[in-house]
Amino acid sequence: MIRIKRAYEEAQRTDGDRILVDRLWPRGVKKETLAIKSWTKDAAPSDKLRHWYHQHMEEWSEFRRRYFAELEKDPAAWQPLLEAARAGTITLLYGSRNEANNNAVALKEFLDRRLGAKKKS
Repeated sequence: MIRIKRAYEEAQRTDGDRILVDRLWPRGVKKETLAIKSWTKDAAPSDKLRHWYHQHMEEWSEFRRRYFAELEKDPAAWQPLLEAARAGTITLLYGSRNEANNNAVALKEFLDRRLGAKKKS
């Protein structure tokens, strides 16, 4: 199971493995309080795409398309997340104020599709 949560929310036992999936560390958050298993920067959008999206926040579909294309080119970045999700619950942590449209939401969609495809085969 894959969950998503803002990095500023308290850790819960139900979170499972907490994984930060932003390229930048969340502002004002101490490493000890974040309680993460890993920081998977490579699964985050490239700096170029991240900057583009901040200038085009209304283009969620295009951001997802570009981000998924980046992910397709680098399976090593997201494969460990997929394996962890197959083994148990993981929570993808992000720093964005936008809770509906951010890279963790898109990454969860990308991973969920792969989990679903694996179950069907």
